[in-house]
Amino acid sequence: MLTSSAYAGTRTGSGGEEVEAVGRDRTADVVIVGAGLAGLAAAHRLTGAGMRVLVLEAASRVGGRLRTDHLEGYRLDRSPGVLSLDRDAEAFAWLPALDALTLRPFTPGALLHAEGRTHRVAARSAERASQPVRSGRTARLDRRTKGAGSTRGALTALTTARALTGARSRADMSDALGLVRLRASLARFAAAPPQGLLSRPELPAGQALSARGLPSRPAETLVRPLLTALLSDPALTTSSRVADLTLRGFARGGLGVPAGGQATVPELLAAALPPGTVRTGVRVTSVSTHTVETEEHGTFGCDAALVATGARSAATLLPGLRVPRFHPVTVLHHTAPAALPPGAPGPSFTVCAERDGTEPDPVSHTWVASAVDPSRAAAGRTLVTSVVLGERAAEPPAALDKAAREQLAGVYGTSTDRWELLAAYHDPDAVPAMPAPHDPRRPVRVLSGLYVCGEHRDTSTLRGALSSAQRATEQILRDFGRPAEAEEAAREDAAETSPETSRGTSAAAPEAAPRTPAQETAA
Repeated sequence: MLTSSAYAGTRTGSGGEEVEAVGRDRTADVVIVGAGLAGLAAAHRLTGAGMRVLVLEAASRVGGRLRTDHLEGYRLDRSPGVLSLDRDAEAFAWLPALDALTLRPFTPGALLHAEGRTHRVAARSAERASQPVRSGRTARLDRRTKGAGSTRGALTALTTARALTGARSRADMSDALGLVRLRASLARFAAAPPQGLLSRPELPAGQALSARGLPSRPAETLVRPLLTALLSDPALTTSSRVADLTLRGFARGGLGVPAGGQATVPELLAAALPPGTVRTGVRVTSVSTHTVETEEHGTFGCDAALVATGARSAATLLPGLRVPRFHPVTVLHHTAPAALPPGAPGPSFTVCAERDGTEPDPVSHTWVASAVDPSRAAAGRTLVTSVVLGERAAEPPAALDKAAREQLAGVYGTSTDRWELLAAYHDPDAVPAMPAPHDPRRPVRVLSGLYVCGEHRDTSTLRGALSSAQRATEQILRDFGRPAEAEEAAREDAAETSPETSRGTSAAAPEAAPRTPAQETAA
């Protein structure tokens, strides 16, 4: 059992808030490094168990990658920030601080723009799309989209009648029939239990497409670009198990964004913690089981340290921790001086397929952010958000802007000459890669008293960040000799977490034997 280890020192940092040098202000049961989603979620769990927690964040504000810039009346997310309403949103259930969060849903399903034509790939029924994700719990779903999309069925693409009457040639007829078959296949896919998907052979997602019972041509022309967008992985090297669960979540729940920008999520979490818990502008340089050293604010004493940063920063603080490969992402925000013409995709998630025999267009997927969430644009203006993946994400903003405008003019059916690029956010480490075989329950305990969590320990999603925080806090509670709290936390998590996160392992089961940082290299 860990015991309290009081520490007293004297240091006044420059360039940040003044930190009191003695007493409780410089000691805690647990010091958490990083005020992103995982770190803040862990702080909530531990403070709820009666522990004193300090969260140290190097940046000037909380959120990690969940950041939203405010610029001349616009709210610009620095990362794509699109949530699966079936998976990511429901993972918020164990955080009462997010009861006030509202999610703005896209029109059910997604649009695929290919060769000048647009198809609706798959969607929930409009009735389900207009319902809250959970009754009386977190992540209230905005009801503005009631009546959008189809009015019958669990999934919609194109009905047989409309598909066939719209066919203009034999090739169009074949595509229309393929869409109808795809709709039926996705309906079966969405109804499949997670355990069944996890029992399938694990392959790279691109190789697994042909083995999933989907019609071959629609699988390549429709499902492949959709999965590329959802996984941020143009080569589809991601584990097929992750891809299957992602596609299932999309088909069952659709997509949405947090009202007011993605930064709303960490801001709500930080505001609900006890005053003084979160300290920004404090850069940590080293961690041990009893002390956390900082660059300008001295040393903090603790009984345990939890590193809740991105993978690269975590590996710097915990030498030997494996750093995964990453999928780079660039997010472009354009503003248009007026509303888009009638018939242009409104609050829809639009995926752009590659054109045969031409240089690939830069934009993988795009949406009218101001149509999904009106708070994101200045009055009388339109905000369009687009995402560039792969090698093209590293191109200079000016080149991307020019190429993207040409592409988006065709997608939205309007001139983009008067559009203005507000921001281009490039992140080379945006999404940790999850190649097959992928372990979504990588160890969170380095030593007794030293822990790590984040999406790089689970799956590269908000749900993965929260799952790793849950596992880390359960382990900390057990190591602090509080098995009752740990077991209660595990029961709550099991009630809120779908079966795929445990992969057949009990949430209350103890972690593997403690590892040294060197042992983490292979993990």
